[in-house]
Amino acid sequence: MSCFFIPRYLLERLAASVDESHPCRRTLSIDSRLRSGRATAVPEAAPADPGAPAWTIHTAENGSTLPGTAVRAAGQPASGDVAVDEAYAGIESTLAMLADVYGRSSYDGEGAPVSATVHYERNYDNAFWDGTQLVFGDGDGEMFDRFTKPVDVLAHELSHALTEHTAGLQYHGQSGALNESVSDVFASCLKQRVLGQDADAADWLIGEGIFLPGVQGRALRSMAEPGTAYDDPKIGRDPQVGSMDDYVETSDDDGGVHINSGIPNRAFHLAATGIGGSAAEGAGRIWFDALVGGGVTPTTDFAGFSEAVIAAAGEHTDTVTEAWRQVGVTPGASTPGPAPAEPSEPSRVVVRRSGGFAGLVTEGAVDLDGDDPRAPQVRILIARIDFASITVRAPQPDRFVYSFLLGEREAARVPEPDLSADLEQLARLVLDST
Repeated sequence: MSCFFIPRYLLERLAASVDESHPCRRTLSIDSRLRSGRATAVPEAAPADPGAPAWTIHTAENGSTLPGTAVRAAGQPASGDVAVDEAYAGIESTLAMLADVYGRSSYDGEGAPVSATVHYERNYDNAFWDGTQLVFGDGDGEMFDRFTKPVDVLAHELSHALTEHTAGLQYHGQSGALNESVSDVFASCLKQRVLGQDADAADWLIGEGIFLPGVQGRALRSMAEPGTAYDDPKIGRDPQVGSMDDYVETSDDDGGVHINSGIPNRAFHLAATGIGGSAAEGAGRIWFDALVGGGVTPTTDFAGFSEAVIAAAGEHTDTVTEAWRQVGVTPGASTPGPAPAEPSEPSRVVVRRSGGFAGLVTEGAVDLDGDDPRAPQVRILIARIDFASITVRAPQPDRFVYSFLLGEREAARVPEPDLSADLEQLARLVLDST
């Protein structure tokens, strides 16, 4: 399971507002290549080696080879490389929280060593968990700072590994939004623990500090007030919602995993502040017990998850129940998914890219009956691609996903690791509006 920190829709929105030389376009291209080159099987964590360090930080030296060169391992002194030392501190503190608060030995419960790589590619605007290790870019120096800077980014990605090895929430629709939310929950708990804050004193921002000063935004998400984290001319407005009244039915962003995760995020904020004290030891303990307790399965939706959380709440049952009520979730009352689109003639081809940690959506279109110079090549590609035979693995957290629409019909939704050469060429061609 691969999990990107920046939602693809944010990068795509940015790419649509800048010229071709902007680093975010390179990030999108790198992610496409990265995903298409990965194996389709989800890798298993290696058994813990008693002699291996608990975590090791590597550098890719602005290349793409993983894990790269080992720079600093657990117990070794600071390296002097700020990204290396930030990654070290973030992983150390997250593993300490798992052990001290939840009694869990690493993300798999069996002491799996953590491998992380910094300085991945050049001007890379993302961070992800690829099923075996953590990877962090340095940012583009214009919109995004380095991805090791906010400690909650590291905790968010490592928490995807925790979810993968416990409930295994599928990365689509409501289960995918819960997967994202769980990572934000433990990321926020970790940030508050590092800062010595209780739930009432916390700012409840995810990714604070990832935007550079020129961006009009406080962070990537707000758990207290979903939809208010940023509003910038280049990347748009934070699209998160905080109530089922505003639930977004979409095929983008793996069914809105970064958009609708604001609903369970806000429920956690309400529960944590209602319980009071340490979020990690209060509401965080309840969420953790639900995650590992067997009541949450890969396809659990909001209603099922709320039911599992309430069952684990003990003396705080009324507070937790009220938190879910305030966001419009009724325990056990599942909600239907979107209706399938009606087929139509492919006179127009649309490609949408979504996902990534920030969850932005970028869209391009080619009218095949018009005078668009790309139309002849697009016709050749869609005639050559057998959309009906495309098989893909399950979407992966924080990774980019492409939706291909022929007319009004969605012909395929493909995670980047599964893009064929023709699909990648089609996506690049349609998304390039120049």
